[in-house]
Amino acid sequence: MKKFLKYFLFFLSPIILLSYFMDVFISTNLKKSNKDAFGEYSTWNDLLEGKVNSDVVIYGSSRAWRHINPSMISDSLHVSAYNLGIDGHNFWLQYLRHTILLEKNKKPKLIIYSVDMFTLKKNKDLYNSEQFLPYMLWDKKIRDATISYNGFKSMDYEIPLVRYYGRYFEIMKAGFMFFKPQNNAVKRIKGYQGQEESWNADFERVKSKMKNLEIELDPASIVLFEQFLKECKAKNIKIIFVYTPEYVEGQKFVKNRDQIISIYKKYSEKYHIPFYDYSNDSISFQKKYFYNANHLNKTGAELFTGKLISKLKSTNALQGL
Repeated sequence: MKKFLKYFLFFLSPIILLSYFMDVFISTNLKKSNKDAFGEYSTWNDLLEGKVNSDVVIYGSSRAWRHINPSMISDSLHVSAYNLGIDGHNFWLQYLRHTILLEKNKKPKLIIYSVDMFTLKKNKDLYNSEQFLPYMLWDKKIRDATISYNGFKSMDYEIPLVRYYGRYFEIMKAGFMFFKPQNNAVKRIKGYQGQEESWNADFERVKSKMKNLEIELDPASIVLFEQFLKECKAKNIKIIFVYTPEYVEGQKFVKNRDQIISIYKKYSEKYHIPFYDYSNDSISFQKKYFYNANHLNKTGAELFTGKLISKLKSTNALQGL
């Protein structure tokens, strides 16, 4: 039996080594892409390689990375800033970025948290799962944060190459990035990317299918959110809640909107966190600044960032930074 195992391992070893080196090749080149996975690779790279290192960091979903321009904040307020908004994800994975930030980068002095209707919801499926592919092998933090979603299985985190099975596009993209890396323009600057778009039919399509939307809040996410607030207070990290502009008709469409806003107000009062709510700002009433009910276009985003900067100045939010 021992002899058999010896020969079996001898036969298997080259396969394991080849699988590992192929995994490294694919992952190393895939994460160089600035275009794919909605540009998330560049943000993950900065985060994991300790290149964020900013005094002001913006958290949230796509309403963060598409709405708040950190370069404008840096230029106007003379502080380093970075946008860690993650497309299509709620607090569960926003918190993953927070934990990696503290582990790999210097501690921020201020977090501008872009809260929204979906922050405390938890999706069933792992949206844009390809963004995790280059980083997840043997990474416990990423595994623990993503394993509860429909997406990856345990072996995907443990065995080289397994997670790339059937991912032909990602494998081809890795090869393309190795042989022709020049066609790879930067899309997101310090995590931010304004959207040069005009109003589309997204909202009308949703309204044609349902009268309104009631958002299901996730109790575990709410518990984790409050834990995060306590952690930041203990680490002396200042937080500001910001509800960025949202088209007024979209606001009316969410049935339990008042309930969700009240949760943010409760935590704002309990932990003495300023809450800047732009739901009733003039931007929210002008369709020309949006490309759908939830998202500002680039013109709207940079108009809003200017207003946010003025607010930060007038309230001395950056005092001591």
